[in-house]
Amino acid sequence: MDITRDELKRMLDVALLQAISTPAQIEALAHVVRDEGFGQICVNALHTRRAATILTGSPAKVVACVSFPLGTTKTQLKVCETEEAVADGAGEIDMVLNLGAFLGGDRRYAEEDVAAVVRTAAGRPVKVIIETPFLNDAQKADAARLVQNAGAAFVKTCSGFSPDPVALFEDVRLIRQTIGPAMGIKASGRVGNYFRFMALREAGATRVGLVLEQAREILRGWDAAH
Repeated sequence: MDITRDELKRMLDVALLQAISTPAQIEALAHVVRDEGFGQICVNALHTRRAATILTGSPAKVVACVSFPLGTTKTQLKVCETEEAVADGAGEIDMVLNLGAFLGGDRRYAEEDVAAVVRTAAGRPVKVIIETPFLNDAQKADAARLVQNAGAAFVKTCSGFSPDPVALFEDVRLIRQTIGPAMGIKASGRVGNYFRFMALREAGATRVGLVLEQAREILRGWDAAH
């Protein structure tokens, strides 16, 4: 199951999400994403317009993270943040499942929370982080089904801010078996080399979240393999 270099780059969401990230750093990464041909830049919603302005005319998209990384704000606030991100030029939205509601048994609230963001995104792909490190296998499958029922485009494994945020082959495979072939899966968490990238792709991942140096390392691995 080979992949071209350009196909690989389009699968990469290159992220800069730390609280200490400066506007200048966001702008610098946006220039790199544009110039090196990566598929997406993933930023906190505050920085959407800044990144989108630099990517104007480029096929790369801005992924805006709303209510990130906890996902515990009210649905109305997530909707408002999504509206602002879309107005600022976001091409995709990443959000976090309300894990407290989900684990506490209020699945209806958790699903409608996602569905409200999906409606507000108005056709733009929404990826929902289920934070696999906090869940057992049954809960992972249940969360993936909930996200699918809410109309999201992707299930995403980790925010990068949970304990031991690693995308596991077994988790991605379980999610793929649960949601079927049509929906996207974003593997995020320590996907730092070409071998890991290809393993997760084999498991069913269609997108990968990572930082710039990891993206470049994966490309170096592709170059070495070809």
